[in-house]
Amino acid sequence: MNNDDNRITLAITGASGAPYALRLLECLLAQQQQVHVLMSSAARVVFATEQQLQLAAAPEALAEQLQRHFQTSPEQLKVYGKNDWFSPVASGSAAPRRMVVCPCSTGSLAAIAHGNSDNLIERAADVVIKERGQLILVPRETPFSAIHLQNMLTLAQAGVTIMPAAPGFYHQPQSIADLVDFMVARILDHLRIPHQLQSRWGYAKEHPKQ
Repeated sequence: MNNDDNRITLAITGASGAPYALRLLECLLAQQQQVHVLMSSAARVVFATEQQLQLAAAPEALAEQLQRHFQTSPEQLKVYGKNDWFSPVASGSAAPRRMVVCPCSTGSLAAIAHGNSDNLIERAADVVIKERGQLILVPRETPFSAIHLQNMLTLAQAGVTIMPAAPGFYHQPQSIADLVDFMVARILDHLRIPHQLQSRWGYAKEHPKQ
């Protein structure tokens, strides 16, 4: 689990979209990625509301809770607190070169766009940008204001991928889970992580979903 290629930071903030985060984490672990999880206090409120899942506030307790939930090891799934400035994700010399913020609140998006770095999520994103790594933000808000759009443009110009949680319907989803998988599949595609969450465009008949 010490190969740089399989390390990734997953930040979960207070936007609606807890199912996206859970499914993405599940898929990353299934593909043997070492995941460094950062979760805001607002995200825990969202999880309780949308998933009826009460998550621990303390990083150590949350790590154990998620490790049990996904039946994985402490080596594969790590959790850090918002002020854990000595964690690997806080430094360009140690941080994973890939990071996803899913879901990404517009507040977190604004802070990242302006380099605030007031908590570990913002600092970790700042590190990935400055080190020319891969950062994907999955905002979930509607409508977007001019401020939101300007912040997205600023980030896109810095090389960040903006991927709004806007699932398509051309694959004829039959459930909410299908819509969640659509977005998670697009994230995994950009991370170049293999998956079989859905059929690809033009291949639906030859390669049905497995």
